[in-house]
Amino acid sequence: MDRLATLELFVRIVERASFSAGAADLGISRPVATAAIKDLERRLGVRLLQRTTRHVQPTVEGWEYYRRCLSILAELEEADQNASGGVAGLLRVDAPGNLVRTILLPALPDFLAQHSGLTVHLGEGERYVDLVREGVDCVIRAGKLDDSDMIVRPLGVMQEITCASPDYLARHGTPKSPHDLEGHMMIGFVSSRTERVMPLEFTMGDGSMEVALPSRVLVTGADAYAAAARLGLGIVQAPRYRFDEDIAAGTVVEILGEYTPRPTPLSVLYPSNRQLPPRVRVFITWLVSILKPVFGDPPPDAS
Repeated sequence: MDRLATLELFVRIVERASFSAGAADLGISRPVATAAIKDLERRLGVRLLQRTTRHVQPTVEGWEYYRRCLSILAELEEADQNASGGVAGLLRVDAPGNLVRTILLPALPDFLAQHSGLTVHLGEGERYVDLVREGVDCVIRAGKLDDSDMIVRPLGVMQEITCASPDYLARHGTPKSPHDLEGHMMIGFVSSRTERVMPLEFTMGDGSMEVALPSRVLVTGADAYAAAARLGLGIVQAPRYRFDEDIAAGTVVEILGEYTPRPTPLSVLYPSNRQLPPRVRVFITWLVSILKPVFGDPPPDAS
């Protein structure tokens, strides 16, 4: 294994905390990976990794070597881009499934045509992702974000609506204000961050109010949430773009339009402990360009 490939292997082993996982990411066997790292340590004359039966942990010297490897690999990728005039490699992104299917995928052919050397791995999810450990370049997330050591770049805000199916409204009546919701049901959306059912939210003048209605159906995914609304199982709140086609088709109806929930910020996150690779940079630039017509500019005080 040449020196560059060994550096890439070492970085992946550190980030995955596993010889097997790091080797698998690069398509090599564990014995080859183990031999390569042993040769590297022998050549440097220092122990870089502490091995246990469960984990691989860098030594003090290993952490310093890892940081220098990140810098070297990022600069090499930058040099390759400048020389070739394009970016190349595997780009791994994680985003909410509905956003992937309705906005990212339809625009992706143009992006791939502009960057013929890129391969894009799109994961669908809203769970917490350890970007470094899982080898993900960036994630797109909605809502207020927990404090972390990630760099957060706002992408815009999603306008929210309250809606229900015509069948549900025929059975329960159409509320004219949040105060008319007694006797109504909501579909409970369980937050992946708090594991609690999220209440409905309504703007009232200069403030807002939360309403927790009874729920006979609880879901953890956005697709199931929307499907349950179409089936008349309760009231839901979601980004407007998610129900545009349903509203046009009449399968759901917007209600309480004068009391819309506060807009939800949309952001892209990536690790702060490394130089931003060119492949990620061009992806984020493209991301901003395709999302702006849909969600507009992020608010001036977004951070």
